[in-house]
Amino acid sequence: MTPADAPTAIERVFYPPSPEPWERRVLLSPLTVLSWPYAAAVHVRGALYDAGLLRAERVEGLKVLSVGNVNVGGTGKTPAVLHLAEQLVQSGRKVGILTRGYGRATREPLTFIGTEPLPSADVAGDEPLLLARRCPQVRLFVGSDRVASAYRARDEFGLDTVLLDDGFQHRRLARDEDFVVVDESVGLGNGHMLPRGPLREPRGSLRRATLFWLRATATSAAATPSPRLARGVDAVAQEPHAHAHQGDTHRWVPTGDSPERFADTLGGWLPASQGIPRVRTRYRPTAWVDPEGVLHPVTAMTAQPVLALAGLARPGGFLQTLRSLGTELREAALFPDHHRFTADELRDVQARAVRQGARVVTTEKDAVRLPQGFEAWVVRLGVEILEGESHLRRALGLEDVPRGL
Repeated sequence: MTPADAPTAIERVFYPPSPEPWERRVLLSPLTVLSWPYAAAVHVRGALYDAGLLRAERVEGLKVLSVGNVNVGGTGKTPAVLHLAEQLVQSGRKVGILTRGYGRATREPLTFIGTEPLPSADVAGDEPLLLARRCPQVRLFVGSDRVASAYRARDEFGLDTVLLDDGFQHRRLARDEDFVVVDESVGLGNGHMLPRGPLREPRGSLRRATLFWLRATATSAAATPSPRLARGVDAVAQEPHAHAHQGDTHRWVPTGDSPERFADTLGGWLPASQGIPRVRTRYRPTAWVDPEGVLHPVTAMTAQPVLALAGLARPGGFLQTLRSLGTELREAALFPDHHRFTADELRDVQARAVRQGARVVTTEKDAVRLPQGFEAWVVRLGVEILEGESHLRRALGLEDVPRGL
């Protein structure tokens, strides 16, 4: 493992590769204590909604599809939103995306569409800008009050369907479907809530999902949990608010077993009787985009020396993608998720690339935060549905719409 491949400090805590020894648990016990008040507040809020004391507001005449997760960062939610938006647009729906616009410099609500001049990433946030560029027919609504955004989508723009981005915890707006994105390679991590682990809600909250969007690992399209792992998390599923015990690491392990396989992949998280539909997907590079915006085949950078630039929660997947494309990864400049690159940082990146004789390569999400004129090649990802397409079309209301429209 090269230094660039080494997991970040947060990844080492949230996604340990093996059960944590007691010494490590003792060392991290202050984080465990800090997670208790957060977990209590989340539990109380969820209980108030479940009991009907807090009510979600329904916007009549507007189909609301929530796309979210229970982990913080790095599960692959943005490609899922993009794929769903494209499917809905192709079916003739009038589509919008409601998003908070994490990391932007202003709190003023705004709306835009990709066929018009776009705001900067500082004003809109990187993910909304990426979505607008990739799916220009979809209108973006950026702001913290997503109930107000939903009414605006219906009343001002006549939209019939909206995707509620990162909406699983945003329960103020009633939704028709709750899609939960899960990355098989890490599952639920160490099973703890923030800040001890990656969970924003207890595992039991997954029962609210109406569909699981599962991101398959890059190494196996038929991954299943190991028998040891399945036994461990089955026990936890019976006590959804308990902490993980020794031996119960919630990390998915590809086994290469036969494809029949996947029906019970979530059995360790939820009782099998829940019967929540699952869609299994794979994220694959579809093209390279050069600094002028021209598309190139995925083979364009084979054997080429590159320097990876990224501000991601879990950059390991991006580095793995670069290697799968046959690039020669010389070095990596890795920053926190949604990082705003400074001029000095980018000058340093360029200087390092020159010294290595390498091209700078980055992700689509990072590219929208780069200043005009900064030369970087971008990896474009697409979504392939491996299993459960009928479940997805049913949830989107597209059962009777011919494919390919």
